[in-house]
Amino acid sequence: MKTSADIRKLFLDFFEQKGHEVVSSSPLIPANDPTLLFTNAGMVQFKDVFLGLEHRKYTRAVTTQRCVRAGGKHNDLENVGYTARHHTFFEMLGNFSFGDYFKREAIQYAWQFLTETLQLPADKLWVTVFEEDDEAADIWLKEIGIDPARFSRIGAKDNFWSMGDTGPCGPCSEIFYDHGPSIPGGPPGTPEEDGDRYIEIWNLVFMQFDRAADGTLTPLPKPSVDTGMGLERLAAVLQDVHNNYEIDLFKHLIASIQKLSGVEDSSHTSLRVIADHIRSCAFMITDGVQPSNEGRGYVLRRIIRRAIRHGHKLGLKQAFFHKLVAPLTEVMGEAFPELAQAQAQVERSLLMEENRFADTLDNGLKILEHAIEEMADKEIPGETVFLLYDTYGFPIDLTADIARERGLTIDIAGFERHMEDQRNRARSASQFGGGLSDNLVIEGETLFCGYDHVRDEATITAILVNGENVSSLNAGEQGIIVLDHTPFYAESGGQVGDQGEINTAGAHFVVTDTRKQGKAFTHIGECKHGSFELGQKVIAHVNESNRLATALNHSATHLLHAALRQLLGEHVTQKGSLVDAQRLRFDFSHFEPVSPAQLREIERLVNQQIRINHTIETRLMAIEKARESGAMALFGEKYEDEVRVLSMGDFSIELCGGTHAGRTGDIGLFKIISETGIASGVRRIEAVTGDAALDYIEDSENRLRKISDLVKAKADNVEDKTAQLVQRSRQLEKELEALKAKLASSAGQDIASQATDINGIKVLAAQLEAGDAKALRDAVDQLKNKLGSAAIVLSVIEDEKITFIAGVSKDITDKIRAGDLVAHVAKQVGGKGGGRPDMAQGGGTELQHLENALASVNDWVKSQLDK
Repeated sequence: MKTSADIRKLFLDFFEQKGHEVVSSSPLIPANDPTLLFTNAGMVQFKDVFLGLEHRKYTRAVTTQRCVRAGGKHNDLENVGYTARHHTFFEMLGNFSFGDYFKREAIQYAWQFLTETLQLPADKLWVTVFEEDDEAADIWLKEIGIDPARFSRIGAKDNFWSMGDTGPCGPCSEIFYDHGPSIPGGPPGTPEEDGDRYIEIWNLVFMQFDRAADGTLTPLPKPSVDTGMGLERLAAVLQDVHNNYEIDLFKHLIASIQKLSGVEDSSHTSLRVIADHIRSCAFMITDGVQPSNEGRGYVLRRIIRRAIRHGHKLGLKQAFFHKLVAPLTEVMGEAFPELAQAQAQVERSLLMEENRFADTLDNGLKILEHAIEEMADKEIPGETVFLLYDTYGFPIDLTADIARERGLTIDIAGFERHMEDQRNRARSASQFGGGLSDNLVIEGETLFCGYDHVRDEATITAILVNGENVSSLNAGEQGIIVLDHTPFYAESGGQVGDQGEINTAGAHFVVTDTRKQGKAFTHIGECKHGSFELGQKVIAHVNESNRLATALNHSATHLLHAALRQLLGEHVTQKGSLVDAQRLRFDFSHFEPVSPAQLREIERLVNQQIRINHTIETRLMAIEKARESGAMALFGEKYEDEVRVLSMGDFSIELCGGTHAGRTGDIGLFKIISETGIASGVRRIEAVTGDAALDYIEDSENRLRKISDLVKAKADNVEDKTAQLVQRSRQLEKELEALKAKLASSAGQDIASQATDINGIKVLAAQLEAGDAKALRDAVDQLKNKLGSAAIVLSVIEDEKITFIAGVSKDITDKIRAGDLVAHVAKQVGGKGGGRPDMAQGGGTELQHLENALASVNDWVKSQLDK
């Protein structure tokens, strides 16, 4: 039997022997492609090559690409575990031609690999082509000799591929495997094609045309080939199983889950769901995604929580998901060594998310069960779906999953209404001025000369106002100037764009920001006087003090990164940064807050490297050479073939295109000013250097002197004096709280006689003169004990706000719920409330309606009892 590892190697070796460059799988986070959540096909990393925007040293490539389809347009999440071939994570085998070979070679290679290398029977293979592609049809029928009885012409819906509405596109040729007549289903192109007998294993895409906006197809000057074949599907064929979850890759994972859960039936849907999900989750985290409430992090969180819920169904009530990273590494770590390297980090991240969700899973399931019990029809209300999402962290597909198991549906429209209301409350928009946008195309290239100097003569190659190319820029106008070369650094790698000025003898342009647009540098700002013309010679001068301060902060981030990895561990990787003239901000992967003692050690280590006064060296070298030298690269970033390697002694070696100090000693002083968490598994350090660090220390000392004066203590014992004052304040607060509780209790006892009897239930609604929420709760509890079967609402006004506490004795909560009672009262004073059936809290601000609201309680209780 050929294992998945055997198949992967055979594929790569076959095409390497055909002159293809073996290219490593790109990360799941697509580099510089905001249109995709995740890499979902093998061609993603070559997209710019196909578009002619990037050139590589090879014209043929072969990959085994890890892919995720669990968000956005390509989303297979809901089908995972319920079908034989849907996965959130899969490997796509692909061979590519960039203007080299075309249809004939692509078809010949595919047939040779399948029938000779893998020795699949020719009579088990079925081929399709686009109905108008006579060229591909002739190659298959006349040259390969495919049996016409196993050949179909298919329409554009299935056999014509495009990168988008416009751009490269072309016909496809698909290869199917026939599982035999014992499996239901007909050949591709027939009404029965949705059955499982004929399974697509390979798609050959021939990029032949350029589609214009009006639909016109123009032949490409260099036709290309993009193919994709699912490793899991191919393994199922070669291992003679009909279900992908029965191949060797999944058997090991499913056996590991069975061992943890004690479930004997290996075909259990939940086992398959978990086995699939550990693959996608582990590789997402390996590639830099962390669980969060937005974007890729939210997709990851959804998948983790779905896996935990299916573990719950198997009886796995304790954290278990992270324990599957090790068996996954055993079967995939050799092919993807980055997984093995990140194993400990992945386990910690998953364990933290498991613990976080475990706290709410049981409560959320109880809320859902209760909602289902009270449903009049078979649709779970959108309000309940939103409550589970917003309060208990249940992704909508998790609720939908549970609903499907019960034969129910969910009110998606209602959920979306609640979501839109929330978005409207939280939505904020920002626009960047100057007419620069992501889809703006600026021809030409700007040469950056700012590593060597901050002032240079240059020529204007473009002027833009409101996104439109113009021939001149006049006084008072805001716009963009593009130069043939420039000393201005354009925002990149976390370093902000330079500021400064562009001048001629009679004109002055203030540059407020510099950014890249394609290969052009855009100088954004305002013409203060005079005018600028296309082709004009100008003097470009960077603000030197800003550049120097920014360079010091940028160099310090490299020292900080190295110190974090040395002191916290090699799992620390950069997750983002912002470097300007005022301070530096550095985001990094770590699973717990950095302790004050650790922060002091980090500061000491960075300042030690500053005092050593390393020369900061930059060298240009080939990307592979740079990696061999030990230079760290930002995972997922796209780098040119030649890169800048920045080194500070042996302490820090990284790839970086930013501007830097000459020596570490130039930084002067490094001071951390804050450390916070910004997402699950991601921490942020902000720090200052040089003069800003001295200013920060001086400001801290001034604040300490002011505090000393306030507490009437000397600086050396201000801590003890402050602790004494805090302790005294807490003692007074406790005394005040006790007095409030005593007052509320006394008042509560006094008003017990005001309770009204309604059908044997004591009902009391009253306002107390003093107290807080805790005191009211205590008073309500005492009144329930005294009155027996009772429904009680107590209120108090404090700082122009009303607080309500409602209590219902447990023997009548089937008829009257405290949450409903408090909501009824609070609504009348412009507020809201809710809580448990026996105790709830609410509030409001319309004091003038309080008396009527309390007076309405008797009638409301009576109406509930009459139902």
